[in-house]
Amino acid sequence: MLKNNAFILFITIALICIPLMFNGNAEYGGADGEAEELITALNQSYEPWFSSIWEPPSGEIESLLFVLQGAAGAGFIGYFIGYMRGRNRGGNAEIPK
Repeated sequence: MLKNNAFILFITIALICIPLMFNGNAEYGGADGEAEELITALNQSYEPWFSSIWEPPSGEIESLLFVLQGAAGAGFIGYFIGYMRGRNRGGNAEIPK
């Protein structure tokens, strides 16, 4: 079990680091910025009909908030799946030793 977890951790780190090593000077922007550029190129008179209530002071804080939102969602989904699985088992499952 420990070897499997170590292997998965190694693969995860490799998947994160290898692209950064080969393409380290690239700018990793979001899809919303590209969509805005495309809309502006297609229609120069376009004006957004909505503006943000609060704009984060930097891109790093914006990324942090995005990651926290994703982590909270993943935690909720994981909790819900675990809860439903335990509920369906009826609480009679044995705990492995």
